[in-house]
Amino acid sequence: MATFIGQHENKIDRKGRVSVPSKFRAQLAKEDFQGVVVYPSPKFQALEGCSFRRIEQIAASLDDLDMLSDKADDLAATILAEARELPFDGEGRIMLPRDLLDEMGIDETALFVGQGSTFQIWSPEAYSRRKEEARQRIREGEVTLKLRRDGEAGGGA
Repeated sequence: MATFIGQHENKIDRKGRVSVPSKFRAQLAKEDFQGVVVYPSPKFQALEGCSFRRIEQIAASLDDLDMLSDKADDLAATILAEARELPFDGEGRIMLPRDLLDEMGIDETALFVGQGSTFQIWSPEAYSRRKEEARQRIREGEVTLKLRRDGEAGGGA
């Protein structure tokens, strides 16, 4: 599965087209669907982005929840129902829908932020605030990470 790291800032043209960072495109080139899937983040004022394979994994994981549960319905409504498939054009750009850009407060510049198996698209100003909040929680000891040993199986989506 694709792995996205780093921060990459790209201009958005008047039609809403933006170049997906070349390092991200290289990861996505291994996929059947040549493009990205984006949906409004359920947690942040940003777009979540991923490969089509990852959105299939999310859908399959939702199938593990009780079919009639509010959790399953809420997650499907906020992720799957809002997801958009955005194919690459010949220059490696995607067309970000104007309604999503407006909802996220993304204007002339998109900041692509790697999150491992997914990435986010932010306005640079909003991400700057988010990054500072995350660093503050880490400094206060609220966030820790236990590294896996090589070959250890992963859990969850």
